Amino acid sequence: MKDFIAIDVETANYSASSICSIGCVKVKDGIVCDTFYSLVHPEPDWYVRRFTAIHGLSDKDTFDAPPFSRVWNEILLWSEGLPFVAHNAAFDWKCVCEATRVYGLDAPERFLCTLMAARRQVSRYECPSKSLPHLCDYFGIDFRNHHNALADAHGCAQLAIILL
Repeated sequence: MKDFIAIDVETANYSASSICSIGCVKVKDGIVCDTFYSLVHPEPDWYVRRFTAIHGLSDKDTFDAPPFSRVWNEILLWSEGLPFVAHNAAFDWKCVCEATRVYGLDAPERFLCTLMAARRQVSRYECPSKSLPHLCDYFGIDFRNHHNALADAHGCAQLAIILL
């Protein structure tokens, strides 16, 4: 697969719909050609300290951010109908589906998953952990700022180029 959108979301709390940031990386002909990042006003609008400690975002960061519905419509236009790929896609897809439900939007098709691809293609002896940072390290991918949605989407895009 040479054309796709790698996507990652971060959430504010335990509700899957509480997306507070989205990062996307567009890949065409196997080359990263564009990126998209936005903070999102989460719904429901409250933060769990533990989540803030993970990704560094809080209500002060997203207070004036656009709602998911506006950001998602921008992403759909920007994505040009390309398939979505995520690392641990079950999480990101669930969050996007729940947020689309909250806003009365059409849910996306299931996302392809670099985690599942890695589990099939990389033995546990070669790379025991299939986390995004460990796989990027294993494949020699420059990866920094884990849990920043755009950084995670970029790492996922590089993995997808290799694994898919």
